[in-house]
Formats: sequence, structure tokens, C-alpha cells
Amino acid sequence: MWFLQGQSSQRDVILAAKAALGGQVSVLASHRQHRPEITDHADISLREPEDAEDRVTWVLAEAAARGVRIVHAGRATRAYEAARARFEAAGLTLVTGALSLDTFDQVDDKAAFTRIVAAAGLPVVSATEVQSAAELREALAARSQEGPVCVKPTRGIYGQGFWKIGPEADPFACLANADDRLVAQSLFEQAYEAAASPKPLLVMRYFPGPERSVDMVCEAGTVVGAVGRRKENGVQTLERGGAAMELAAAAARLFRCDGIINVQTRDDELGDPHLLEINLRPSGGIGYTLLGGVNLPGIFATRRLGLPAPADRWQGPVTIRSITSAVVVTPDPGV
Repeated sequence: MWFLQGQSSQRDVILAAKAALGGQVSVLASHRQHRPEITDHADISLREPEDAEDRVTWVLAEAAARGVRIVHAGRATRAYEAARARFEAAGLTLVTGALSLDTFDQVDDKAAFTRIVAAAGLPVVSATEVQSAAELREALAARSQEGPVCVKPTRGIYGQGFWKIGPEADPFACLANADDRLVAQSLFEQAYEAAASPKPLLVMRYFPGPERSVDMVCEAGTVVGAVGRRKENGVQTLERGGAAMELAAAAARLFRCDGIINVQTRDDELGDPHLLEINLRPSGGIGYTLLGGVNLPGIFATRRLGLPAPADRWQGPVTIRSITSAVVVTPDPGV
């Protein structure tokens, strides 16, 4: 089994999968950069080419030479999905989080995602797409009648570009404390109007309830393992069951998600969850779920290989806090 370069959780995914496999299957890992703190935890570590097309061809050749059966793509997944037929022709199982490019189009564009989910009758945070300063002002005026408002790009990851809009906020507040993600409405409108090529945005209600990040293992839309993380006050509480997880599972079925994915929800004033987005890849916090006794990467790896899944040792709600630790990194031999 080969884990290609992923997002920030690639190391956690490798370690968890290896723990579940117990040495029965060799695990490969690769990255485009010299990242021994990630790839050295695999049985075999490789360096990926930089070019996207070269990378797909290289993966196919290396997989054939090394007897790989399962290829998990955690980053640049669209390029791999576009080459699915080549992987299948080579007898490889490719896992990208989806089963078609259409799914990537529907999920990556958050405006399209919102429309599709709403049409399916699932609760979703309603949004207005804007592409000009005039549309932004109009949408902010309309949405602010419903309650607090926020904005985010129609495409993006890691919450980049997300801001809460404060009609009465100090214009300097966003510079004095950017982590608050609060910007004065007048300042944001001026900046968007002055942008050389403003990117499309979603203007949305800002719900006051907790956000949940639901990590799931899916097989063609069927959820085979899941743990939710409720985020509040700098800590996360691991959960199983409840309305948010049921909603996340419904979203996974709707888009026929396939692999290790993540669904995000947020509660409204009444405590009812609404969908925010789907990430067709492991989340940055998927490793936290092991602290609750559930090895999601292990479930993924064993099921794909037809091996017994790791035992479910769920311990009930567990509250965790993330900390940063240092590791020694060996020099890049190519430098």
C-alpha cells in the first residue's frame, strides 16, 4: 500500500495504517520535498517528481515495479483522478476521495456544493456568491438582516480567506489580531473593490454554535468508520453519533465519497448542524481520533487489503488539545 504526498496529516495516517497492518503488508510513502519526519515511518520512502504529469507516470511505473496494490492520493488528487483509467488498466486500486472528476468539481466549488446540497434537502449554511464590489455590498446588506455574517472564497483549503464581517469593528483590528478573523465591513468592502482581480466569494450567515469536523472512511458513499471532533474554546472533543455525524454521512452518500475524507458542519442558534464543506482527503486532525480508540486510517488500510480491521476501542467523549513538538530532521542528501 502506497500513501502519496498528503496534507499535514500524512505522517499520522502512515503510522496508524502501519499499526493496524502489523507488518503483514509493506507500506510505502512519498513526498515531493525532503520530509524524513514523514516518509521515514514507512517501510519504503520515495521522492516524488515535481511535475504533475511526470508524477502520475512515475507512480504507475514504481507501483508496477514494487508490487503495489493500493495507491492513496492525499494531495493533487484531481490529477490522479483524471488518470484513474490508467491505474485501473495497471491493476491498481486508486483512492482519491471520490470516484469521478465531477465530484471534485461539485465539492471544490463551494458555491456549487451549497446549491447541490440544498437541492438534495440537506441543511447547509446558505450563501450568496459574489464576484464584484457591488455584489459584495448588496449581499452583505441582505445577509446582515439575518444575523452575523462571514465571507470565504468559493475555492480554497485550511480556512484561507475566511473572515467574520464586523459592521462596527475597529478597522485596525484585523491587523492587530489576525487570528480573530474579524474585519471591519467598510475596510473589507474597500479592499475587495481595490483588488486587481477579486476572486469569487461566498457571503454567508455566521452561526454561533460549535463547528464539527467529521473524519470518515467511505467506500463508494458508504461510511464504514467515523469519528466527529467538536471544536470549542481551543480544544476538541471526540464524539460518535448525533445529528452532525448523521448529516455528514448523508453528504458522503450524496457525493459517493470514497476513501479517507472529512466533512465540516456548524450548529445554528438552535443547535442544529448545517453543512459547511467536504474535503476529499484526510483532515489535518485525523490522527487525534486514535486518542478515542478508533483507528480510521487502519480501518481504511485493512479493508482495502481484505485484512481484519483494527479493534474498535471507543472510549466515549474524549477532550483533547493539540500541541507542537520538535523532531530531528536528517539533511537532504540531494542538497
